[in-house]
Amino acid sequence: MLYFLLPAYNEEAGIGTLLDKIRALDRDIPPYQVLVVDDGSTDDTAARVQEKQKQMPVKLIKHNANQGLPASLRDGIAAFLESAAADTDVLVTMDADDTHEPYLVPEMLRSLEFPSSVDLVIASRYQKGGREIGLSFARRLMSRAVNLTLKTLFDIPGVTDYTSGFRAYRAGALRRLARQYGDRLIEATTFSVTAELLLKMRGIGVRVREVPLVLRYDQKKGRSKMKVLRTIFDYCRMILRMTTSVRSRPEPEDTGQV
Repeated sequence: MLYFLLPAYNEEAGIGTLLDKIRALDRDIPPYQVLVVDDGSTDDTAARVQEKQKQMPVKLIKHNANQGLPASLRDGIAAFLESAAADTDVLVTMDADDTHEPYLVPEMLRSLEFPSSVDLVIASRYQKGGREIGLSFARRLMSRAVNLTLKTLFDIPGVTDYTSGFRAYRAGALRRLARQYGDRLIEATTFSVTAELLLKMRGIGVRVREVPLVLRYDQKKGRSKMKVLRTIFDYCRMILRMTTSVRSRPEPEDTGQV
């Protein structure tokens, strides 16, 4: 079974459109459920989601107050692992602001299987055919600097986009990760959480593949939730944690990453 995880904070302007696009994939994807984590929104995000519950399988998980992306991912992943019946079930994480296009999901699901099975597929802006539309020069520069730093320090063969939140995870890989880290599965406090999850998966030897992503930031209706200085500081803390972790444990076995 396929699950979508949409962390949402004040996304009333875009989440209805995104859910319609997911529903339009009915014939191209396996049976699915959408998990929306409403992170203490003060607008009508929850109302827009509840309207769609009459048309498609959507579960709404609500936070009484805004806790941030890491908490939303934590609770969404926990809900997925509780519901997933098999290790082959898949969780697709997407931004809820309509900047990620669901039409890419069937290709991501195929990439999980062919030419050989992998644990994680990342939709990458930096693969051939990928690009960013509507993103400011400053944000593009920051993203490239962060990705270059992470690639240099924690190389994962075939991975170019360490910070993309548009991903397809196998349930088995997330279960292994949860067993390995327990309550420390997510330690980041900002948007660095997406890179943190990838680096921790690297530590347990997951197999990763990428597909090209056209990021449609021009379709974003609201303001960015990113606090730039706080996010940069959190990346630095995450890199320090991961560097210390790598140095303190034995080398992992060769798992044939792709």
